[in-house]
Amino acid sequence: MQQNSRLKNSWINIAALSISLFFPALANADFLEEVEHGYADNDGVKIHYATIGEGPLVVMIHGFPDFWYSWRHQMEGLKDNFKVVAIDQRGYNLSDQPKGQSSYAMRYLISDVAAVIRHFGEEKATIVGHDWGGSVSWQFAFALPQMVDKLVILNLPHPNGIARELANNQEQQQNSGYARKFIEGSPEDPDILFGGPMNPQSLSSWVSDPAARPHYLEAFQRSSFSGMLAYYKENYPRDSGASTPTSRPLAPRLSMPVLIFHGLQDTALHSDGLNNTWDWIDSDTTIVTVPEADHFVQQDAAELVTTTLKWWLLAH
Repeated sequence: MQQNSRLKNSWINIAALSISLFFPALANADFLEEVEHGYADNDGVKIHYATIGEGPLVVMIHGFPDFWYSWRHQMEGLKDNFKVVAIDQRGYNLSDQPKGQSSYAMRYLISDVAAVIRHFGEEKATIVGHDWGGSVSWQFAFALPQMVDKLVILNLPHPNGIARELANNQEQQQNSGYARKFIEGSPEDPDILFGGPMNPQSLSSWVSDPAARPHYLEAFQRSSFSGMLAYYKENYPRDSGASTPTSRPLAPRLSMPVLIFHGLQDTALHSDGLNNTWDWIDSDTTIVTVPEADHFVQQDAAELVTTTLKWWLLAH
């Protein structure tokens, strides 16, 4: 990967962090009792959230396939300094599951986040997103920069970087084969996900924490599988496989501080997409790569992500 020479940007490569991949187990029962739950209304669509702590507002947005509980380590680590709100995106767990593929277009996903911020009586928040939550977070910052204090992205390169890699990187094009299958398929297809149909068991097969697995099974039993696929059908870039650069215009430049985490074992999103991120952001840009972490870096390297995130938020 490239390294920028500008002093305002930081590229942190954590080369030997196996110890950081073992975050002390949370007292699950105590944490779940401390968390408060509620709903924000977005034009009749209820968005469920879990919240803990007091202080400046931090909104956390999960990806696929996941729910608010993905952020449990970070919520516990930030609660003494921040009011942390982790949402269930529409279609997932306790949030509403509106009918129709178009109900999952990006403009609605963005408006869900805005509704949550307004629900708490705030004008802006720090936005934290992973995977599809990262996509929503990038697009939220482009569309509503006045509502973003700081931006934190996990395992989802800048849209300009993704577009470049989809156009030119054969490995990324191959890695995106699963997304094309999601776009063309349905939850009942016999090989849609890990060689089988979508169900709570297959959707939670990535969860390595045995204490967390029951929570995921329960959440996915309540979720809309067609809604999950609608994220891809409505919003995934369609120009993958092109041999020339995409014609899509560059995304708007960002003026807020940005922190990016990327687990380098991710087989879906190539780390080359991180290159040149600093060229599209006018504020401090910090990139943290974790060689031993996979796609779900907030869980694979929970202690590293939590302590770095807390330090960065307090420093900015």
